[in-house]
Parts: sequence; C-alpha cells; structure tokens
Amino acid sequence: MHIASIVFRISITLAAVTSVASGVNAQGYPSRPITFVVPFPAGASADILARILADRMKTTLGQPIKIENIPGASGTIGLGHVVRAAPDGYTAIVGNWTSNVGAPAVYPTSFDILTDLQPVSRLTDVPLMLIGRKGLPANNLAELIDWLKVHSNKASAATIGIGSASQVCAIDLQNNTGTQFQMVPYRGGTPAIQDVLGGQVDIMCGEASGMLPHVRSGSVHAYAVVKKTRWFAAPEIPTTEEAGLPSLEITFWHGLWLPKSTPLSIVATLNAAVREAFTDSAVQQRLHEVGQELPAPDQQSPAALGAFYKASIERWWPVIKAANLRPD
Repeated sequence: MHIASIVFRISITLAAVTSVASGVNAQGYPSRPITFVVPFPAGASADILARILADRMKTTLGQPIKIENIPGASGTIGLGHVVRAAPDGYTAIVGNWTSNVGAPAVYPTSFDILTDLQPVSRLTDVPLMLIGRKGLPANNLAELIDWLKVHSNKASAATIGIGSASQVCAIDLQNNTGTQFQMVPYRGGTPAIQDVLGGQVDIMCGEASGMLPHVRSGSVHAYAVVKKTRWFAAPEIPTTEEAGLPSLEITFWHGLWLPKSTPLSIVATLNAAVREAFTDSAVQQRLHEVGQELPAPDQQSPAALGAFYKASIERWWPVIKAANLRPD
C-alpha cells in the first residue's frame, strides 16, 4: 500500500478517535454539581455576579452551581484554592481585577497567576467612580486636583484592601496629577463610604454601583467615572477623560477561570453556558440593575480573556510594585 495512503488512513482513524473521546467527555460533563468559588465575602460585586450566572447556567448545564465564598488576602486565598483543585471542571473561580491582578502583585503566592489558571470567559465590568465628601470646595475634577495640591499631605482618600482597584486608582490619581494625600485603608466598602459620608475622609475611588445611591441622595459629590465611556446607570456623570484626566482609567472587570490542564471540551462547555446566559433578557436586566456591563461578544472567549488578563498585568504590576505596597 502506498505510504501516503497509509498516512491518510491513520490520520482519519486518529481524528475519529479524538472526535469520539471529545463527544463522550462533552456528553458526560457535568454529571454533578459545580462550585463557583468567589474570593470575596457575600454581597461583593463578584458574589452578586456569580449568583446571577449560577441561577441561569444551571438550566443550560443541567446541574446546580454552588457558590463558595473564600475571602482573604484580597482574593488570593480563593485563587489558591482553585489552583489546587482537580482540573475536572467542577471547581471554577469568579475573580476580578483585585483578586487576579492587584492582589497577586502584593501578596506572595505559591502559584503562577497566568499559567496555573485556565481562562473560560471574561464576564462583566463595573466602573469605578471618584467621589468626594459633601462640602468639599471643588465642583469638578480640575478643581478637586487643585484643592488636593493646595492641601498636600493633609487631604485623605479612603481605600479598600491592599492591592485593590480602589487603592491603585488612588495611587494612579497621585501619579497622574502630582498630588499627595493620605491613604486611609479599610477592609470593606461599607465602612469606607460611611467615613466619606461622615466627612472623616475627603475622597474615595470605588465601585460605582456602591457609590451611586449616595450620589443620587446628594450625600457625596461624583467627580468622574474612571473609564473612557459614560456609564449607562449615570450618564450625567463625566468620564475622567471628559473631566480632563484621560490618563486615569481602570477597567474593573470580572472573569471566570478553571484550574490549568482542564480539558478544552469542558472549558468550551462552560464558555458556551456563560455566553448563553448573557443572551438571556432576564440576566441582562438583573446585571443592569446592579450596574454591571457586559463585554462585547468577541471578548467573551477564553482566548480573549487570556489576552486581556495578560495585558492588565503588564499595565498595572509596574504601578503597584513601584508603590511598594505591603500585605496586611
């Protein structure tokens, strides 16, 4: 028999075996409940998102999805739990900018943040918002920057967690404006906002969804959303670019990951379930109500999350390391 013919037949046989194996795997998964680890306490934006997705994805996957909150060390404890889990598709993590970008630059880990996790899908974005206490003598961002310069080292900013987007936003504000102010650390968003409301702290950069009720009530002043486009939930608030500071921008995003070496057919199954959930009008409405924005469809693939994740680390790790942040 001609060698080319033999090679062709072997190739066809291997392709058939691979196809059958993939089909068996896809048909067999999932056969039991899946766990979504959230590396933050209940009520955080990642937790809210995970519960909304789990409620819809269980219908597509035919299995319940349990939420397990494993907070600590700005999210890196939960990350470590998932990295060490079996790569069988039954343990995934709903992480975000803080847990997967900021915190690993500060807290020592025993794993490689880029290679020990398998990207599944980029999830939602929640913009950050820069606010100031009521009575602060600054009506816009330019006036706020002038005020901060005059009150150098006397002004204060509330920050949430070491290596968090809130803290790095404040650091980047200093870097881009030449201002200096005291950083006041908090372990959660609620006590931080309460001290801004009470006038004990001057400014804060945090998740916009948590700030908006206080902005609407007139209890704090919103200077800008820290993004390039206006936020659908508060289109009247300018972006940092419109307010004159285009260099200040942090995309606070969420993503879904599995342990490395998880079979690609399982990754594809979970990715398809996420995409299906995002097309559901009820899911879209629930996410809209909590201020979370969906990424474009071409940004929802595993490859897109991987590339976006790598770019985020390359952008922010030098800033974080230059700030010489230390763990709690």
